[in-house]
Amino acid sequence: MTADYAIVLAGHGSRDPDGVREFEQLVALMRERVRGQRLDYGYLEFARPTLAEAVRTSIAAGSRCIVVVPALLFAATHAKNDMPGELHVLQQEFPDIALHFGAALDLHPLLLRLAQQRIVEAEAQAARYSRRADTCLVVVGRGTSDPDANSEIAKLCRMLEEGMGFGASFVCYSGTAKPLVADGLRAAVRLGHPRLIVLPFLLFDGILVKRVYDAAAALAARHPEIEVLQTHYMGVHPDIADLFLERAHEGVEGRAHMNCSLCKYRVQIVGFERQVGEPQRPHHRPVTGLALERPRQAYVAPSLEAENFRVIDAGRDWSCFSAAEKHVVQGLVKTSGDIAIVDDLFVSPGAVEAGIRAVLRCRRVVMDVPLVESGMQLNLLQDVAISTWCGIQEREAVLLASTAGLTPAAAGIRLAYERFGNDLVLALGDDPTAVDEALRLIQEEQWRPQLVIGLPAGFVGAVECKAQLRKCMQVPRLTNTGSKGGALWAAAVLNALCIEALNRLATVG
Repeated sequence: MTADYAIVLAGHGSRDPDGVREFEQLVALMRERVRGQRLDYGYLEFARPTLAEAVRTSIAAGSRCIVVVPALLFAATHAKNDMPGELHVLQQEFPDIALHFGAALDLHPLLLRLAQQRIVEAEAQAARYSRRADTCLVVVGRGTSDPDANSEIAKLCRMLEEGMGFGASFVCYSGTAKPLVADGLRAAVRLGHPRLIVLPFLLFDGILVKRVYDAAAALAARHPEIEVLQTHYMGVHPDIADLFLERAHEGVEGRAHMNCSLCKYRVQIVGFERQVGEPQRPHHRPVTGLALERPRQAYVAPSLEAENFRVIDAGRDWSCFSAAEKHVVQGLVKTSGDIAIVDDLFVSPGAVEAGIRAVLRCRRVVMDVPLVESGMQLNLLQDVAISTWCGIQEREAVLLASTAGLTPAAAGIRLAYERFGNDLVLALGDDPTAVDEALRLIQEEQWRPQLVIGLPAGFVGAVECKAQLRKCMQVPRLTNTGSKGGALWAAAVLNALCIEALNRLATVG
């Protein structure tokens, strides 16, 4: 290693102080190994210093060439999007500083060797000997929204199974991807092996590691006939330190390599086609740094919007609505420009409250057409961290529509059911066939979206599908009678739900 550049190790950050403590132990180990070369560290979220603060500290100390190394296992959104976005902003702030970016850890032989060590250590602590042919290895990955990173866990698991002679192996994840750890462990039990070894393929202690261990302990309590061994996670280890230093050297030399052939931002990967070419944005979210300790700001309406709502509020008696319901309904009145639409609206009991809770908990909205998202306020989506999805834009929806005799909008709703399950708000503002397909899935497949907003406009099918939605008592729902409605009406409901959710975050924050 040469000392003509400085290193900034970029950690994810954790709400758990144990995770932060171990990350800083790794930083100390790396500093011992670079013998005086400058090495700073920062976090993407939940802790300080932030990544930007760490880079500025290094520059203030005289560094003119800096490499930022993501302290992450496998490249997913944080390594491909958030951190490079932060670096791009910093490069504009400091044009005279050479800023480089290293690659995240890939499936390296040293990582395989460390995983093998963790497994052997766990076997040595077992009360009795058991053949590996009678053992199922369960590897638990972090879980991301990137299929490439998730598939690397599966590859690691297979290599350990074959290389160490296990009778079977199973992959699950501690978050985001499926199966989640508890479901994965239950599935692994059904393979019938008398011993399970649970390997958390995670770098540091924290909430996710504890989740894995809690799930393994719960499984052992439910199945005393099965021996469940828990390995140590990867942790602070010289091999990990050396790998990150290797990544730093590669980054400065321009040899940082990423798996671009299967990157969802570069090529069309099945199910992620829309994300090709998605811009890299910094990770400016409420959890950056110590933002969780700062009070969140309630939504303040612009003056013209506030004046509109004052006129609407004076236009009729609103006492039949709760405060949250009134906000939603008045938002629709403002969008339509017609206070008389209130008499045509149908809001099932508790629907608005269910929608607010879903926005806060699920943070996913599925739409029938892109115009619904176009009508939403971008700042609200960002502040509440809402993920939006429209199936009509998916290549699979086109294939499904042509083979199953569906409209593209209806095919998109079926894909949403398959991909996301119940944890979403369904906002249908244009196509009656999307409402029809949602109703079929609710009634025949027991789909239970947290809230169904059904407000398509038109003279063919719209009135009929909304009448059926009103009768559908299995889900909370908001709709209307007659032919009025549209995508912007659905967007108005979503905007109001996000404002209510943001105000509640401000109250508790």
